[in-house]
This record gives sequence, structure tokens and C-alpha cells, in this order.
Amino acid sequence: MSEHQPSSAETVDAPASAHDIQAKWQKYWAENETFLAGGAEDKRPRRYVLAMFPYPSGDLHMGHAENYLYSDIVARFWRHRGHNVLNPIGWDSFGLPAENAAIRQGADPREWTYQNIAQQKKAFQAYGVSFDWSRVLHTSDPEYYRWNQWLFLKLHERGLAYRKKSPVNWCPNDQTVLANEQVVDGRCDRCGAEVVKKKLTQWYFKITDYADRLLDDLNQLEGFWPHKVLQMQRNWIGRSVGADVDFRIEGRDEPVTVFSTRPDTLHGATFFVVAPDSDLAAEIAADAPADVRERFQTYLTQVQKETDIDRQSTDRPKTGVFLDRFAINPVNGEKLPIWAADYVLADYGHGAVMAVPAHDQRDLDFARAFDLPITVVVDTTAPITGAMPIIEVDDEGVPIDTGVALDEQHPSSTGIALTGEGRLINSGALNGLSKRNAIARAIEQLEASGTGRAAKNYRLRDWLISRQRFWGTPIPMLHAEDGRIIPVAQDQLPVKLPSVEGLDLKPKGSSPLGAAESWVRTVDPATGDPVLRDPDTMDTFVDSSWYFLRFLSANSDTVAFEPAEADRWAPVDSYVGGVEHAILHLLYARFITKVLFDMGLIDFTEPFSNLINQGMVLLDGAKMSKSKGNLVLFEEELDAHGADALRVALAFAGPVEDDKDWADVSTTGAQKFLARVMRIAHDVSSPVDVVFDGGDAALRRATHKLLSDAPGLVEQTKFNVLVARLMELVNLTRKTIDGPASAGDPAVREAAETIAVMLDLIAPHTAEEMWEALGHEPSVGLVTWRSADPALLVEDTITAVVQVSGKVRAQLEVPARIGEADLEALARADERVIRSIGDKEIVKVVVRAPKIVSFVVKG
Repeated sequence: MSEHQPSSAETVDAPASAHDIQAKWQKYWAENETFLAGGAEDKRPRRYVLAMFPYPSGDLHMGHAENYLYSDIVARFWRHRGHNVLNPIGWDSFGLPAENAAIRQGADPREWTYQNIAQQKKAFQAYGVSFDWSRVLHTSDPEYYRWNQWLFLKLHERGLAYRKKSPVNWCPNDQTVLANEQVVDGRCDRCGAEVVKKKLTQWYFKITDYADRLLDDLNQLEGFWPHKVLQMQRNWIGRSVGADVDFRIEGRDEPVTVFSTRPDTLHGATFFVVAPDSDLAAEIAADAPADVRERFQTYLTQVQKETDIDRQSTDRPKTGVFLDRFAINPVNGEKLPIWAADYVLADYGHGAVMAVPAHDQRDLDFARAFDLPITVVVDTTAPITGAMPIIEVDDEGVPIDTGVALDEQHPSSTGIALTGEGRLINSGALNGLSKRNAIARAIEQLEASGTGRAAKNYRLRDWLISRQRFWGTPIPMLHAEDGRIIPVAQDQLPVKLPSVEGLDLKPKGSSPLGAAESWVRTVDPATGDPVLRDPDTMDTFVDSSWYFLRFLSANSDTVAFEPAEADRWAPVDSYVGGVEHAILHLLYARFITKVLFDMGLIDFTEPFSNLINQGMVLLDGAKMSKSKGNLVLFEEELDAHGADALRVALAFAGPVEDDKDWADVSTTGAQKFLARVMRIAHDVSSPVDVVFDGGDAALRRATHKLLSDAPGLVEQTKFNVLVARLMELVNLTRKTIDGPASAGDPAVREAAETIAVMLDLIAPHTAEEMWEALGHEPSVGLVTWRSADPALLVEDTITAVVQVSGKVRAQLEVPARIGEADLEALARADERVIRSIGDKEIVKVVVRAPKIVSFVVKG
């Protein structure tokens, strides 16, 4: 902020003064409920602004300070624009940190959680965020998680919640299951421990039923969500189009289905690969000779220690075990040896692949490692169907062979798979077809023979929601002695968590709830038979997948949300949060929104109309971390500088989406700026009802230029530019006060009032104090922004450029409405132009009033 520093004669308000101002206006806002959203009778246009709610892991940090500043700027802006704004706050209060803290301290996670919530609430209020405090929610309240359980039951009714046994990601440190999205580079995204695979019976949400809609509806968000986030979701969903192909296995009644994007290459399949940790591999190996079973078991043990990331790495040596069985290729009847290999994953497609080594690099690497056949079925040297080959000839007209023969490109010798376009060969009726036509024909043949069909496959997997932890939403299902699973009746909700007294919450690989005998053992209300409650809790991403709707009816004990309130407020107009939630939270929220739409409870299919991602706040180029000891404490900064200085400094630090280094953030400069602002307010001496028309023309033009530009700056999230423009107006206002016009000039009051209203977005306590000093009743936060006067946006003068033979020779300040003849006359009379032309002949003059005069000369 160096370019906006005050003179040495100006002083900075003492921090105590800033805190006095904060306390004064925070008390006023609380007593007058200034920022409550209007009810159904409020006819103003509505705006729903929401920041991703925080986890109560302790005091707020600088990332919170940035995130909630940006959402508050947006909320305050729309109030000033005459909107009825909903800007609620709550806490994502279930989760591992509370449970781990309770284990360390031997305490109830409830105590740790709600103490931290109270601390964070106090910090938010001290920060001056304009929340509607009447709608606060905590996801760990039974009044909230009751509706998580209701949502689970609704998904179960629709066949979207189901239970199955499968390999899951297991964190040995936290002793709990992780969704695929919670595994980062093979490690737990919470604690960093290396993740292993473990087979468990778990609950899933069938998000894959919505894969196409989740992918295709991203097109609706283009231009409203950051492109990076849209691309990350597209890649995560990962739709592939191809065919399901049925392969018979010798000695097995049921065929095995394999998904392939290239059914046209079936004639090039020379072996068959199954994931070693799949049920199919275990079944095939069970019937193999003893030595094969032993080799397979040894290999499986090795694979179970590997991460999916490692297994899919292209630069690691290929490993595998031949299972002494064969699959039958459905298009030519050839026997394909079946191998278990770690580069195939159990949860991709059907856990098995047909290997076409000539045209897939991983298959080729495996084939070369184990000396397996390689059959080329696509001639990549041939032009594709419809292409016009270009033939080079010599001077005699004889064609020159510039190509490389297919034999010279054979993957068995080059080690490089042929993945390009070309024509099919060695493929029966497909010979001569291009890839696209061959794929379509191959699918037709498979469907005609009953051995395959067109299909889609997705990288996206169903959402694993079971967690073996205490501090979460209990799953509302009962397990009968005969194996039946019985949903808890809705009138029996919520299924509340038991007391932790007598429970050992330490991770043991099974849910602590299973040890709460008096809780887990219950009876079926319908029959009176003994049953067991499900001992697992839900993934906390369930809590945050629909919370934006609960805010609409936060205090209702009869519905999760009122559909009428959803009609009034939803979807969220502006959603603010970090890009780290691009896949997990946002994808799940989009899924649940579409389910609720299908249930007829809402009339929209995307939860967040506009998404704003902020960058991180770093310290000396590094991410802040408690373990590294490089934290900047939010509370300390508030105490040292005051809320408004902190808010101004962060808003001015750079573009919203960029990372900011705290070392470059100047809270001291912000304090000095705010001191200058207050001095202007106190200096204004014209009456409140003064007419502005006769004020200083230059200052009025600057004021109205900012009134014109500011809305666009806010809507484009250029908050740092808005601060810079306010600083410029403050400087010009000060010059006007100190100049001939003086503090009594009506333009000074107009500028000061404009500064106060706009400053409310960023420094609300100072803005309120300014507004009061200027003689107005509070609250400035509810004052409608003035509109710019178009007459004051027209420039009185403009800089015209004069060129002589293409070179700029002079710049002239001329009236904005000057005519061409007058502009040319001024240019001809300018001494610099006269010297430049000299005695040369003017052969052409081009005049484009009021911006340019160009003389072309010769001689």
C-alpha cells in the first residue's frame, strides 16, 4: 500500500480506538438485527450468498479471514443494491479431529466441538461479518443429523443407498474407511498415513446412476464456475464410451464381462487380465493347481500393500501370475491365457480386461515382460477412410516412398504400442475400416451374436459413506438375526448418538458404537424382535451435501427444509470457498441436489449458480501449518490491528483467486488508510442536505466514475481494484479539502458519503462511524448505492495525439467534443509539429476527432 501511505503528519488511530468502534457497531448490529434476511412479505429481489461453512477445529485462521471477507463483500454489495440478502453461518461439526481430540484428552467430543464453535462465533462477530445469526446450524446437533438420516432413508427407498462387501481404502492410523476422493497420492488426506486395501461390508450411495447428468450438466455452469473446477469434475467422472464384451472362461458357467473402449481390436486380444484383489481372481485361483494357488496368494499379499496410484504407474516393472486357465475370445474362439496383474484394478469396469498389446502400452509392456503374443490389428501407416493421401514424386514422376513400413513399427521390436488412427487388418469383416467405423461395426456384431453390447464406463465410483467412527451421524438401519436389514421408521428419528461414558473411542478397526451394548441392542418397533443398530456412522460429506437447504428452514422440527423457502431462495447465487473442495464436497452436493429434484422437493438441478474460489494465505511462500510453527494467528491480528484494518489489508493484497503471502500484506498501511478516511469524515463542513450540483467539478467526476465502475468491479470479484480506487478517491478528496475548494465544498460531502457507503463492503465498522460523523442515521450497510450521473461521466477534455509521418510529435489537451477542422488547426499551430514538418510538403492529413491528427509529408 506504499503508494497510498499518508503523510508523516497524519497519525494512525490507536488499536484501542479501533476496538471501541468495533464494539460500538457490533452491539448496534446485534441489538437491531441489522442483517436478518427479510421474510416472505419482503418484496425486494432476493440474493442467497454463502461461504463454505467451517470445521470447528480451533480458532479461525487467516484462510477463514480471507474466505469470509470475500463472501461478506458480496453479501453487503447486494444489500446496497436493494436486494433482500440471505447470508447464513453454521458449523460442519462432525468429524475426525473432534474424535481424535477426545481420545487424546479422554473427553467427550461434544465438549471439544462446542467450545470451539463458541470461540469461532466470537471471532466471526469481532470480524464484523454480516451473518444472519437467526439461522445458525451445527451438523452435530440431533436437530440437524435427524435430517441426514431422513435423507439416507429417502435414498434407500429409491434404491440409491445399498450395502455390499468390497475392497475399500483403509487408513491404518485413523482406523477407518476413506472414499476414493479422500486418498491423495496414496495417503489419507487427513493424517497422511499410507492407505491400504481391506475388504469390508459397507454402505454406498449410488452416485454412478447420476454420472451422465453430473457430467453433462457441467455445461450449465460454464462461465459461472472456474474452468479449473469444471475440468477437475469432468476428469473425476471420467466417462468412457465403448462396449461390454462377454468372455467365456473354461470351466465356468457364467461369462465374464469386460468393458473396452476399443471393441474393434478384439481380434488383437492375446491374453486376459484380472485384478488380483478381485473376487474373480480368487475364484479362478481356487481351482488352480497347488503351486499356482501358492504363487497367487504370495502375489496378492504383495499387491495389497500397493496403492492404486502405484499400481497404475506406467513406469514401474510389470508383474503378474498366470492362473492356469483360459478365456475364450468371442469373435474368433481363440484361447486367451488368464493372468492376475496389479495394473488392473478391481473396481475399474468389471475388474478384468482383454489385453491388446499391439495397441495398448500397458498391455504391451506386460506382454514383452512375459513373452506373450502381440498381434497388430490396426495399420497405422494406412490413411484413414475419407482421407486423400499425398504422394510425393521425383523429377521423372515416380512416387517416392517416404513412409515407414508397418513391419518396421511392429510393437514387438519397437516397444511402442500403435495407438494412432489407421485401418483395421487381421480382423475378418472389419478389415479396411477406419477406427470409428470399425468400433460401430464391432458393436453391431457383438449385439447380433449376443456376446456384447454398447456401454459406458466411468472413473467415478459409488460414494462410500460408512465410517468406523463415533463422532458422526448414526446410520438409521437395524440388523435382524435372520439377516434382514430394516430401515428405522421416520417417526423414530433421530437415532441419537449414545453417551461416550464407558466407551473406548480409540481406533480398533471397528466402530466404537458397536461396543455401546445398551445402544446397539434394541428391538424392532414393528415386531418386538431383538435387532442390532448399524454400528457405523456416515461420511461427514453427507452433512455438507445439502446444508445450504437446511439454512432455509434452520429452526424447523417438522421438515428438512420447506419447499416454498427453496422456491424463494435457492439455488445459492454466490458460493465462496477453496478449490480444494472442487471434487469432494461440490460433486456430492450436486448429486444430492439432483436426487432432491427427482423427488419433487426442489425445482433446480444445480445447487450453486456461481462459484468463487479464493487462493490460500501463505507465510514466506509456504502453506501455514501448526506442525511447522508458521501460523499467523487470527485473534492476534484482530487484537493488534482491528477487524477493519485486517479486512482492508486482505482485500487489497491481490486478486481473489491468487495465493497471498502474509509477508506482503500490510495491516499497518491499512490502518493508516482508515485513519485518513475518518479524518475526511470529520473535516466535512457542508450541511447534510447540501445540493451537490455546484461542487468541485473534478472531484464530482471522480466520484461518479467510481460509482459507475464499482458494481462491475465487485461482480467480477476485483476487490483489490475496488480498494485501490477508493484510495484514489480518498487522496483526491483530501487534496480538494486542502485546496481552494475547502472542506465545505458540496463535492467533498458527496465524495465522503460515497466512500462511506462503498467502504462498508470492506471496513464496515469504519464505514458506520463515517456515516454517523457525516450526520446520518445508521446503518450505512442498508443504504442504497447512488447511481452515477451520466453527464459527469463524459470527459471535458481528452488527449489528442499528433503524428508526422507515423511518429508521435505532440500530445494536445483538447475539448472532448472538438470538431475535425478545429483539431487540425490546433495541430498545425503547435510549435512541436511546426518544427517537425519544417519546409516539407504535406501530402495528406488524416483527422479522427478528438483523438488523432496524422500528417503525411515528403521532401
